[in-house]
Amino acid sequence: MEKRTVERLQSGIDARFTYGDMFYSGTILNLSEKGMFIRTKICLPPGAMFVVMVREDNELLKMLARVKYSLRSRGHYEGMGVKILNPPTNYKEYVDKLRPVHVY
Repeated sequence: MEKRTVERLQSGIDARFTYGDMFYSGTILNLSEKGMFIRTKICLPPGAMFVVMVREDNELLKMLARVKYSLRSRGHYEGMGVKILNPPTNYKEYVDKLRPVHVY
């Protein structure tokens, strides 16, 4: 049974995130208004809250996120699924711009 209530958009967006006093990097493989999957070798523990940063033109979008799960393959972390907490309006607008335009 599918748990997601919104469609995930495929992407390859570079992202940075902070946890404690450390900065990490990753690639957002898919995203929606409510969450994203970040490919990264450094996965935070489930439930951890952190700030995700994405550059959009000359603006830096910052969002508070919570780790929902981590994905491991062959003993190595592949990435983590996160929920965006209280998504800011500019993030929702950013996701809308990524949606494909359907021409009928």
